[in-house]
Amino acid sequence: MRKIAIVGPGRVGESTAQILAKESLCRELVLVGVDDGVARGIALDVQESAPLFGFDTKVSGGADPTLLAGADLVIMTAGLPRKPGMSRDQLRDANLAVSRAVVANVLRHAPNAMLLMVSNPVDVLTYDAYKQTGWPRERVFGLSGVLDSARMASFVAQASGYSVRDITALVIGGHGDAMVPLPDYTCINGIPIKHFLDAATIARLIEHTRQGGAEILALKQTSSAYDSPAAAIAVMVEAIIRDRKRILPCVAVLAGEYGQCDIALGVPVVLGESGVEKVLELPLTGDESTALIRSAETVRASLTGVF
Repeated sequence: MRKIAIVGPGRVGESTAQILAKESLCRELVLVGVDDGVARGIALDVQESAPLFGFDTKVSGGADPTLLAGADLVIMTAGLPRKPGMSRDQLRDANLAVSRAVVANVLRHAPNAMLLMVSNPVDVLTYDAYKQTGWPRERVFGLSGVLDSARMASFVAQASGYSVRDITALVIGGHGDAMVPLPDYTCINGIPIKHFLDAATIARLIEHTRQGGAEILALKQTSSAYDSPAAAIAVMVEAIIRDRKRILPCVAVLAGEYGQCDIALGVPVVLGESGVEKVLELPLTGDESTALIRSAETVRASLTGVF
């Protein structure tokens, strides 16, 4: 990929920029923010790490939206962060205004890009961006399940004592308290976790996963998580630019899958050079289907009044 733009070089954006540059995932990386000096300063800081990490990516920044021109992928991390006790949905109105301004600039300056939404509530912002752009759903998607699944895998490793390298987890649904961790699709070297952990432990892990982001926010007080979200973004970017055809849980616009239409929701997808190349429908238990419907209803409630 020739050029990636990150809009909103705050803590998540800055951490993402460092990983993308370090891993040489693009030739040019631009950071676009509301404060020209801050964006340029962050870009310069990342650029000066190039000799230490050995990357040739050109990193620049500024406030001018024309910096988006020619971007193959735009990563939207701009918006207000959560504060302790604040839900993702409470950010909706403020961050919708930010997102719409960003998407308008993307349409103007990078009309052929793909759009990866990160800011919360990501399900709402992803669907709103899809409607605003009018692009095919393959090109507009959001971060959720990669991060939530990584958190669950981390908790499974801690509870089981086994290497995190052998653990895969799957979390679908809305990126919030109504997310749906799927223990039957969470495995240690291909073996479902129910063979290693009892039902009570699994139930605790599921609840811990739902509260993972809030736990970090409560502990840090002054900021939400940014290292793990940045790592999750990098996984998605790498799958796209290297056309990995990876199966990853992402926020995708649904068109009948899982019985849902006109909504963006976390589901497993095939992620490749065209973006979301396929939405995968998994067989779910009755309880899982009910939980996913509840999660979708929560997201739909957040969409009320938006359109």
